[in-house]
Amino acid sequence: MESLVNFFDNIPTEFRAGILIGGVVVFWVVEGTLPLFTFQYKKVRHAGLNLFFTLTTAIIGFGLAGVLLAASDMVANNQFGLLYIVELPLWGQLIVGVLLLDFIGAYLVHYTEHKVKWMWKFHLVHHSDTTVDVTTGLRHHPGETIFRIGFTILAVIIVGAPMWLIMVYQSLSVLFAHITHANIRMPKSVDRVLSWLFVTPLMHKVHHHYTQPLTDTNFGNIFSIWDRIFGTFAQVEDTKELIYGIDTHMNPKENDDMVNLLKIPFQPYRVPENEQVQNLVPKK
Repeated sequence: MESLVNFFDNIPTEFRAGILIGGVVVFWVVEGTLPLFTFQYKKVRHAGLNLFFTLTTAIIGFGLAGVLLAASDMVANNQFGLLYIVELPLWGQLIVGVLLLDFIGAYLVHYTEHKVKWMWKFHLVHHSDTTVDVTTGLRHHPGETIFRIGFTILAVIIVGAPMWLIMVYQSLSVLFAHITHANIRMPKSVDRVLSWLFVTPLMHKVHHHYTQPLTDTNFGNIFSIWDRIFGTFAQVEDTKELIYGIDTHMNPKENDDMVNLLKIPFQPYRVPENEQVQNLVPKK
């Protein structure tokens, strides 16, 4: 266990880059042999658009890395945070720490993005992809990246996470982003069993359905237990019946144009179709 801590405490840049780039390459190949959907699209161009947002995420992440490191050093040096309430062995810190970082730094911010309109306008850039594949997991508006990192820093302070734990969590987070967005066909029985604990490809595809109420389900990143605990878990019998995208931005001129995608958060809010219907129903 100590060797794991030492490795992630001094994690090589090559290892982190390998997870990011290697994961995309591996699942890119798998998508070609075991696709869930057969998309009629220019895959290389689609990847180029999404990888642009990966670059902006990397730049912002690098710029805020010092803040994250300072927060981690502060809580670790002062033994501040939930991890220090009860003395835990390293394996206990690993399990509890990753669970809590995933809840605050992923599930909670994701749920909030769907409920707060101005945050949603940033997040819908991710949802606007109508051909979800492994590169979609990297498609986040620069503005969304900032408040996602902000929630991660908040999680580090609340949890009291040392740097090695943050690196374990972030490595798993990137890996799951690849796995859950990849356009791969997984046996339903296997997916259903794994989804009792982890976010799986078929489970997350439900979240990318183009309209409510499914759009507002399955917010988890690594662990599915948060969706099950808070009642936001959903599954469908036939995932191939799903339609990707978001109902307010189904026009390719809007969801497949880099300039417009950058502008979306600053455009007027558009009411989703199901929300319009709900607003027309007389309240008792």
